[in-house]
Amino acid sequence: MKKYVAEMIGTMILVLMGCGSAIFAGGTADTVGTGVGTIGVALAFGLSVTAMAYTIGNISGCHINPAVTLGMLLSKRISGKDAGVYMVFQIIGAIIGSAILYILVSTGTHDGPTATGSNSFEKGMMLQAFMAEVVFTCLFVLVVLASTDERKGAGNLSGLIVGLTLVLIHIVCIPITGTSVNPARSIGPALFQGGEALSQLWLFIIAPLVGSFLGFVIQKWIMNNNA
Repeated sequence: MKKYVAEMIGTMILVLMGCGSAIFAGGTADTVGTGVGTIGVALAFGLSVTAMAYTIGNISGCHINPAVTLGMLLSKRISGKDAGVYMVFQIIGAIIGSAILYILVSTGTHDGPTATGSNSFEKGMMLQAFMAEVVFTCLFVLVVLASTDERKGAGNLSGLIVGLTLVLIHIVCIPITGTSVNPARSIGPALFQGGEALSQLWLFIIAPLVGSFLGFVIQKWIMNNNA
């Protein structure tokens, strides 16, 4: 049970810090204290993952993302039962994190471009959004699987590598979709945003899972060719 709770807490913190940075400080940086812009939000997500990797990594592996859990399942590093429960607790954690942010927004003001941190795409840009989420989730899962590999991984540096990769992905993908690459991270904010965010939510669930599968395939091919 401890590892499931760890996944819930880790995902809650990812949403709280990552989406929270977009809500309260996501405006374009101008003078000190007015906003952090794209780079700042990207760093918030990446640093959250890095912090959690070194906090709960030895308990649950710090997936905090159903796409990562799927990659681990396909790689046979986690059982089907654990994978399913992980995903449920990740979604619960994301909802809790979003609920905290919703309460904070409801009781005051926010300076960011979003009220919940939900993902979205512009009208007519569905294909671009789908491709972006598939490609960047593929890249993310590939790095996670490779850097955490027991034989040829990065060892204790894997948490830092994964976090920095997420920063890079956010820098490029934020202008397209707000960056999901994580179904749980998208589900929580969308539930509190409602409307269009909910109607577009399917893309931010399906595309990351497709990307996760592709990341697994590429990583497996690389490992087999280096054996």
